[in-house]
Amino acid sequence: MRFTRSALDSFRGGSLPDLLADHTRLLFVGTNPGLRAVAVQAHFGGGGSNRFHPALYRAGIVDRRIDASAGFLPEDLAHLHERGLGITSLVAGASARADELTAEQLIAGADALSERVGRVAPAVVAVLGITAYRTAFARPQAKVGRQPDPLGGAPVWVVPNPSGLNKHASLADLANAYREVAIAAGIELFTTSD
Repeated sequence: MRFTRSALDSFRGGSLPDLLADHTRLLFVGTNPGLRAVAVQAHFGGGGSNRFHPALYRAGIVDRRIDASAGFLPEDLAHLHERGLGITSLVAGASARADELTAEQLIAGADALSERVGRVAPAVVAVLGITAYRTAFARPQAKVGRQPDPLGGAPVWVVPNPSGLNKHASLADLANAYREVAIAAGIELFTTSD
């Protein structure tokens, strides 16, 4: 599915509904949706540069390669639900890049996220990206890994952002971090061939 730059720009500020299982065990929290993700209505549906779905597969969290670049296939969406995975965002409005967001937007997003996590009650929350976490939660010295304070009653981990712009985290790094939070959430892993 191809979009012109102006077509993608028309999705600026648009949003995606949260992807939540009946019993969400592991809630991944992105910074905000990208324009292409909103265009295809699929979290991390940005195409080849985003490594979220490949990292889930490589970590053994899902048993198949999911390609959300044209939207989720019904069977892939069902698989994510069955696995107890949820996906939401700190900030609902789409932008071309996360660095377009203001500190005020991230802080307001953290407040809303705390309430959402309290309602969803996941076993673990995994925030994707240390920079957004530090700003949103006023933790300028936070490091990647488990955080000392829970959110909405759930333990919080900060894991690397899967964006292709995050060059210092390899796909293997992402998979290792995502595997760790999945184990903490009590998700049984698959053995993958990667």
